[in-house]
Amino acid sequence: MSILDQTRAKMLAAIEHLKNDLKNIRTGRANPGIVEHVMVEVYGSPMRLKDIASISAPEARQLLITPFDPQNANTVGKAIEKANLGLMPIVDGHAIRIKIPPMTEEIRKKMAKICHEEKEKTKVSIRNIRRDSNELARKQKADGDIAEDAMKKLEKSIQELTDKFCKEADELAEKKEKEISTI
Repeated sequence: MSILDQTRAKMLAAIEHLKNDLKNIRTGRANPGIVEHVMVEVYGSPMRLKDIASISAPEARQLLITPFDPQNANTVGKAIEKANLGLMPIVDGHAIRIKIPPMTEEIRKKMAKICHEEKEKTKVSIRNIRRDSNELARKQKADGDIAEDAMKKLEKSIQELTDKFCKEADELAEKKEKEISTI
C-alpha cells in the first residue's frame, strides 16, 4: 500500500470519526443518534441500546424506543436516565418515549461550541497524519528508495489530500451548526 493510499485511508477514518461524533450532538429535533450509544445492562452484560432496541423519531420532538425483548423496557428507561443526557424517558408499556425539550439559547451555544471543538480535533488529527506521511516520504528519499522530485510530488499530493479533508470537516461541522441553530 502506497504512502498516499495509507494517508487517504487514515484521513477518511478521521472524517468518519467526526461524522459519528457529530451525530451524537443534540439538535432541536429528535435524533436517534442521541441515545444509540447508551449502554444497557441486559442478560448480565452491557450492550449498546441500538443493539437491543429499535429507535425511531415518530415526531420532530419525540423518540420512540422499542426493545426487541419487551421485558427490558424498564431497564432501558433506567439506563437512559443514568446516561445523564438531560432526557426523561417515559416507560409506556413495552416501549419508551422520550420527549425532546426545546433547546435554550445557552444550550444551542454549548452544542455549537462542542461541534466546533470536534471539528478542530479532527483537523489536528488530519494534520498529524500529513506530518507522519511527509516524514515517511522524506525517510524513503533518505534511504534512496525514491528520487527528490518524486518526494516533492508525493508531499504535494499529501497536502492536497489534507486540504480536501480539512475542507470536508469544515463543511460537516458547518452543516451541523446550522442544524443546531435552526429552531
